Amino acid sequence: MESAQYSAGPGRDDGASGPHRAYVLRLFVAGMTARSTRAVENIRAICEEHFAGAYELEVVNLYEQPARASGEQIIAAPTCVRELPLPARRVIGDMSNTARVLEGLDLVEHS
Repeated sequence: MESAQYSAGPGRDDGASGPHRAYVLRLFVAGMTARSTRAVENIRAICEEHFAGAYELEVVNLYEQPARASGEQIIAAPTCVRELPLPARRVIGDMSNTARVLEGLDLVEHS
């Protein structure tokens, strides 16, 4: 599995006009192990439940793209990085604890 892109909503944002992607996430996995597969399924479910139509998710397999690990300073996998909005935030693990993922990536609503 090379990197895979998942976009929410009916169309892609090509810059000019169209749907705005509120969150850009990148999930780094090490091969397609059970833990990696769980992490992909869990983060996609979290995004669909909480941000349907407002996120873009890229899954990067570090076995196929090892240079991306050093470029992104990834020291463990699975790791999910919120690229946008800035500042970037990251969570390590299989993304099974929804509250921890939302809080760690600062995706919770602040009142």
